[in-house]
Amino acid sequence: MFPLNDTEPNRYSDIPVMTLLLIFTNALIHFVFPISERIPHLFIATVPAMVFARVSGGFLTGLVSMFLHGGFFHLFGNMFSLWVFGRRVEDACGPWRFLLFYLLVGFGSDLIYVFVNARSEIPVIGASGAVFGVMGAYLILYPQGRIRTLIFWLSFIPSWPRLRAYWVVLYFFALQIIPAMDILLNDAQAGYRVAYWGHLGGFFASVAILLFLRPEAFARYLSDTQV
Repeated sequence: MFPLNDTEPNRYSDIPVMTLLLIFTNALIHFVFPISERIPHLFIATVPAMVFARVSGGFLTGLVSMFLHGGFFHLFGNMFSLWVFGRRVEDACGPWRFLLFYLLVGFGSDLIYVFVNARSEIPVIGASGAVFGVMGAYLILYPQGRIRTLIFWLSFIPSWPRLRAYWVVLYFFALQIIPAMDILLNDAQAGYRVAYWGHLGGFFASVAILLFLRPEAFARYLSDTQV
């Protein structure tokens, strides 16, 4: 399952300025300053063991690492998802509130990842936690929204159904549960290259979206009206 686009129109603005700016910034950083072994990860990536040992950039690495990606497909997956779900979330917040929300859930996802994987020495980078926060916000605001989704059935024939948002978002949430619990219960973080607890952290932090809505959008939300 691969979400392609949100099919519903915006209410307050036509152009998601901040979503586009975030995508452009992430792409610019990736192509101008690509990650390599020559770059000291301890200052730009989140390494939980180093955070607690106070030998790195500390918790502030969470604000830097969310703008870094390990490869083109890592960047593309995160930025495409940000475009699909971020457009209408930004519409409900306005650009600057949306930016603050994005940074908050990205940093919150990093905090949760660090505390769950306190002994890990694996550097973590990427906007996945922030993007999962945006997906969670979309679920809160538009659970009945329609997402056009690419699905390959058993016959390998693709289809593009319009699925309700709660099916799409909860599907990606469910994919995180088993490996995340394995990490928590069996101390198995070394066997995973994906920051599952960072994803879940962003998703849990998404409840903060209600603090960042436009006044009118917040009033419509409280009245159980489409935001």
